[in-house]
Amino acid sequence: MTVLAFVNARLLDPASGLDAVGALLVEDGRIVDVAAGAAAPDGVETVDAAGLCLAPGLIDVRVKTGEPGAEPKETLKSAGLAAAAGGVTTMVVQPDTDPAVDDPAMVDFIHRRGAALDRVRVLAAGALTRGRDGTHMAEIGLMQEAGAVYFTDGDRVVVNSRTLHRVMTYASAFDALVACRPAEPWLSEGAVATSGEMASRLGLSAAPALAERMQLDRDLALVELTGARLLVDLISTEAALGSLDRARARGLEVSASVSINHLCFNALDVGDWRTFYRLDPPLRAESDRLALIEAVREGRIEVVTSAHAPAPAEDKRRPFAEAAPGAVGLETLLAAALTLHHEHELTLLEVLRPLTLGPAELLGLDGGRLTVGAPADLVLFDPSAPVVIDADALRSKSKNSPFDGRRLQGKVIGTWVGGRRVHG
Repeated sequence: MTVLAFVNARLLDPASGLDAVGALLVEDGRIVDVAAGAAAPDGVETVDAAGLCLAPGLIDVRVKTGEPGAEPKETLKSAGLAAAAGGVTTMVVQPDTDPAVDDPAMVDFIHRRGAALDRVRVLAAGALTRGRDGTHMAEIGLMQEAGAVYFTDGDRVVVNSRTLHRVMTYASAFDALVACRPAEPWLSEGAVATSGEMASRLGLSAAPALAERMQLDRDLALVELTGARLLVDLISTEAALGSLDRARARGLEVSASVSINHLCFNALDVGDWRTFYRLDPPLRAESDRLALIEAVREGRIEVVTSAHAPAPAEDKRRPFAEAAPGAVGLETLLAAALTLHHEHELTLLEVLRPLTLGPAELLGLDGGRLTVGAPADLVLFDPSAPVVIDADALRSKSKNSPFDGRRLQGKVIGTWVGGRRVHG
């Protein structure tokens, strides 16, 4: 039995609202005591936090890797190293691998591989349809038994409403969580930007922001029809927030996630065709960004994710329309999220909630909180320490970070998983 005490720590727990200096005691990988104003008992190993912030480890629900099938982009090992360095103690791997995570054997492979690497906790999201083809329903029930935490076709929209109706009906029988990216497929096909002055000036193929709300309204109608649980994956527009609010008012069980990129950047950041800002969904207007930040503050968006999507240099250093979409974000997630505290006056608890407790409650995990009995998945960080992001120094195999060269405030000092230090 190993005992570890964190002392002189600013304890931050979104679950209880605790924000106070005190001590936290860990025994055999779990939290056994949390006490404001307390000191460590005699004779135990201690970590002196020196007044820095101690919070639950971050839970990132949307992480792409290249393993299996595209390991030069990212492996589970390199993603785990990046996650630990960013204070992420649990990451949910997307099913868009080769082969896709669309059966129990693939779910088991992801979990066994993650456990063997022994860095951070690795969970799998299963595909909604076989091969993510949008046509044939995958074995959702068996994948859930194997440990898949939710089901999604990732960036691919299930266009056929009959197929999605069947998937949601089946998933609701298992109380399985379905995640869908809302993007009306015909309006969005081939688009690499949001319609507006910037896209027109750059000559980029663009889709109206309203395409997101249009598809979301279809998905919400199917939720109403089937009683399924829905995660609106990477909401990015103010108009879609209105649909989300109306659905909840009707009693539908709907949650939403947002990419940290859409909280920190807007369509103007594309500048002169800067491909590190080529994202999916594309960056939106400043009014959308501010509305999303307010929704995070109010708890209307439950989850903030890195939307980690590695792409090697040869896939990014192309004409904007041909560049691969996406950005790495595991290692920069916490520092980027702290801009909401420094620049938009969210409290630290308001920033941490959608990074910890929100995803834990969504997925039914026992982490994401500083409570007795919870796993000792922890991050120690200095919220005011200045950092300059150097993409070349990131631990991800791909270096496609829109934060490259950006000055942020917030540095991870140490990360623990099950009471074991994995970074710092």
